[in-house]
Amino acid sequence: MSTVLLMNDNHSIFKDEMAQMQLLKFVIIAITFTLAGCGDPVKEQIEAQIPVTEQRVQALGDLIERGDVRNAKLINQYAAHIAEKSPQLITLADEFKKDATVNGPMYLALLDRINTAKNQPQMFASPQARFDELLNIYQAADPVLYSDALSDPLNVLADMSNGELPRVNSMSKAQSMAANNAQNFGVGEQLIGNPAYGEWQTDSNGMSFWAWYGIYRILDDVLDIDDAFDRKRKRRIYYHTWGNSRNYSYYHDYGRTRYSSPTQLRKQTQVENRTRKSFQSGSQKFNSAYSKNRSGASGISSQSKTAQTSANRFKSNNRNKSTYAKKTTSSKYGKSASFRDSSSSTSRGFRRGK
Repeated sequence: MSTVLLMNDNHSIFKDEMAQMQLLKFVIIAITFTLAGCGDPVKEQIEAQIPVTEQRVQALGDLIERGDVRNAKLINQYAAHIAEKSPQLITLADEFKKDATVNGPMYLALLDRINTAKNQPQMFASPQARFDELLNIYQAADPVLYSDALSDPLNVLADMSNGELPRVNSMSKAQSMAANNAQNFGVGEQLIGNPAYGEWQTDSNGMSFWAWYGIYRILDDVLDIDDAFDRKRKRRIYYHTWGNSRNYSYYHDYGRTRYSSPTQLRKQTQVENRTRKSFQSGSQKFNSAYSKNRSGASGISSQSKTAQTSANRFKSNNRNKSTYAKKTTSSKYGKSASFRDSSSSTSRGFRRGK
């Protein structure tokens, strides 16, 4: 009898121990899930920011389609003037008119970037980098900032008019060239280095030169070059020459970090570093294209000025930090510093076909 009681007691103890182990396992699992949900507040910020940024981009698209973005309206007016006065430039003018629509490169880039941030988190080195990009896109979709950014293609149309149309949000070409001791790179110089309109390619000597996409090659035919020798040959604009003596543009001096995808910023850094190294090896002087902001802005919004100050501060604080993950050459994102300023009212990049 005692043996049977002992066996029953042992069985009860065993059942109690098993029950306690199951309970402990359940508690551990519950704690794990709780910590997983509460351990990364940035992920919660991301989930909250995605619909806000999406709505901001959509609202901008609605304004563009209604014709309520100031410089987009002016692009349509300027393009119509160019088409009437210079029939040989109708095709190019029509291409610039796309910048005033939701089919323009700037707006399509915002759609592409929000899609990547929303659906491809693996493209980012950390949740914070992903959140930074969402804030970047949110600010870029501010209608006032977006209108300021359109001043570059708008002013190319102004320059194509041979002085009949005034520049907008910018000094005259002669004034800005004098202020910056800049070289004349011709009509369209505001767009050189902007990945929506072309790209830096490498020649047989390893030097980077600018190549326009598609219809923008017509700009090579209307370059106002002073040197008679250069008129006789197709002139290449090399990165080191442009970087050393470029003139003002909104993209480069105010909007580059907002209106570029991370991969575009990474490529720009690669071109800059490669050019610097080639000049160092030859004991030649190289001045960075972004060592200082160029003068030339006129009448741009207070939002642009505030955003630029914040961008410079962020860039300075993160000069030696990697915001985006290192990927292979087939990856969309590389290392880059991303702009963020959530208090303001406010580049995967789109590329037009070659």
